[in-house]
Amino acid sequence: MRSLYFLLPGTGKRFACGGLFAELKAFELAKQICSAKVVTYKQREKDTLFLDDVLGQPDLSNVIFVMSWGFDVAKLAKRLKYHHAIYHAHSSGYGFTLPPSTPIVTVSRNTLGYWGQLSPNSLIYYLPNQISDEFSILGLNRDIDVLVHTRKSSEYLLNQLIPALKQQCKVEVITGFVDSLSTAFNCTKVYLYDSAEYWAQQRVSEGFGLQPMEAMACGCQVFSSVNGGLSDYLDPGFNCYKIAGYSTEFDVQRILKAIDNPKSPLPSSFFDEYRSPNILDRWQVILSELNEFFDHKEKQPATIASLTRSRLATLTIKRLVSKVQKKLSSR
Repeated sequence: MRSLYFLLPGTGKRFACGGLFAELKAFELAKQICSAKVVTYKQREKDTLFLDDVLGQPDLSNVIFVMSWGFDVAKLAKRLKYHHAIYHAHSSGYGFTLPPSTPIVTVSRNTLGYWGQLSPNSLIYYLPNQISDEFSILGLNRDIDVLVHTRKSSEYLLNQLIPALKQQCKVEVITGFVDSLSTAFNCTKVYLYDSAEYWAQQRVSEGFGLQPMEAMACGCQVFSSVNGGLSDYLDPGFNCYKIAGYSTEFDVQRILKAIDNPKSPLPSSFFDEYRSPNILDRWQVILSELNEFFDHKEKQPATIASLTRSRLATLTIKRLVSKVQKKLSSR
């Protein structure tokens, strides 16, 4: 198999976010199947390859570049036009398109559908993000009624719902890094997550939304928005509750009820799709097909017309002309 070069702007605190951590997990799993390395392209780091240096190498035919940082993918794709590259897509909605020569691996079915519509001639795969084994039920005392992290939270959640809940139950608000999020979830009865407003401002989608799933795996009752990738696994009324439901008063009523009368935790089998064994199996299949594709690409140019704006305009005109011709012939 070809080596995988995971492209990241950097791995330090400046770039720390859920997307970075998820990509590094994907990298660690891929290393169990084939040779894989991290390559940075904005910040040089000790003992890490830098893209400018890598692109200076004479032969990169045995390398597959893995792009993932959505805001940078359009520029990276141009730089890698004559190399083997794939897009590991988390969020959607960045506004760029990719040629059929660039396969797409998505972390959610929500993003899978987005690219299935936008790039019908590309190879597209589904590889969910990994949920670490540490996120499981530990049997700890749940002395926190409600837990919320301020990052990505809506103004409604922070300024209306939380103040109202604090009057009636014990609320813990996380504002920074937590040593063990698994322990925090295991000490909590209800976890709140409301990212729809945040992602609407970013004008891209929630790529996956790991924290609600991690909370569920730890036995929390979850009240969450269901935007973007969250809709892959959240099922309001069955495995979670939809937050921001009509009024603050109704949310408070439902949350207090969940605290007093929690539903049974989800079976561990629910999370199997997102655990390491399944993801490793999927990586194996996907990487085998990608290597086969790049072997073919080296010998054969693309022969299927792409769904460009100009082609869409042409197809629309043809459809309208056909309608007019049918009406005229029926007279």
